[in-house]
Amino acid sequence: MTPPIDHDAIFKELLSTFFLDFLKLFVPQVLEYAEPSEFSLEPTETVREVFSPIGQGKKKVADVVARLSFRDEEACFLIHLESQSSAYSQEDFRWRMFHYFARLHEKFRLPVYPIALFTFDEPFTEQENKYVVSFPDRQVLDFSFVSIQLNRLNWRDFLEYDNPVALALMAKMRMAPSERAQVKAECLRLLVTLKLDREKMAFIFGFIGTYLPLNEEEEEQFQQTLEHMDLGTKELVMEFVTDWQEKGREQGLQEGLQEGLKQGQIVKGQEDILRILEVRFEDIPPELRKLVSKINDLEVLGTLLTQAVTTQSLEAFTSAVSQHVSKETEEVENSEQSSGDD
Repeated sequence: MTPPIDHDAIFKELLSTFFLDFLKLFVPQVLEYAEPSEFSLEPTETVREVFSPIGQGKKKVADVVARLSFRDEEACFLIHLESQSSAYSQEDFRWRMFHYFARLHEKFRLPVYPIALFTFDEPFTEQENKYVVSFPDRQVLDFSFVSIQLNRLNWRDFLEYDNPVALALMAKMRMAPSERAQVKAECLRLLVTLKLDREKMAFIFGFIGTYLPLNEEEEEQFQQTLEHMDLGTKELVMEFVTDWQEKGREQGLQEGLQEGLKQGQIVKGQEDILRILEVRFEDIPPELRKLVSKINDLEVLGTLLTQAVTTQSLEAFTSAVSQHVSKETEEVENSEQSSGDD
């Protein structure tokens, strides 16, 4: 049975990996006063802690919260980039965006630049981007955010952009049913011309395959479109697609993408823990780094992240990590033993 698509995780990976490319594509004016070389993404657990009261008991993780510096100023600001894959009531979503803004501003005491990326297929109605509180005699609040609604954007308008986010998100933009094969072919044509490493190319290819799957008839149209490309580009596309197929990725495209996302979250969780410990204790023993790298359970990593903030000493934290490592090792051994008995 094919697992459900974790839209939040997929889009968070895209937006985190290509954050500056996203800004260049949709809000280039921000980069006129921000220093792009000096930005950092806030740790997932920190953001979850900030937003947890708003989630009403649900496991809420904002997609991306980044810290940037103003050019020629010793001051910072935050960008909150919220990806929305389902059609909430407009009033409810606008309310949430304002409260996310308020919570971030309260937590960090920094200006916050809010952006909403609407990724759902329907409705096509333009989403409002303001939350207003007013009385008969005065307006108390007029909050607005940048709104980017993919199903109202035409994919053809992004063909000339040399931008990985553009070609990935083209798979979610407005297109006629008869254009699906052409859109996928154009995405791959653009992909092989970008100077990306193999891992990033594979992720974008997986993203496109997840959100723009083709039926048999469309696959034939896709192959025909490739035939009309210039020889050099066609060879690059076919080489990449063939390499993907040879590694068995195309058949399990969605599963492979999900596994890659999970592994990325694990590595990021480990890095967040070590980063907090470095801030608090400066020198982290190699033995402790090795122990943390052995933790592959996301829930355990979340627990350890909290402990990294509150622990009184590295010794106490090392002891806690050792217990989790021992428990994970024991569970793996028991699982392998059970498999052997079967």
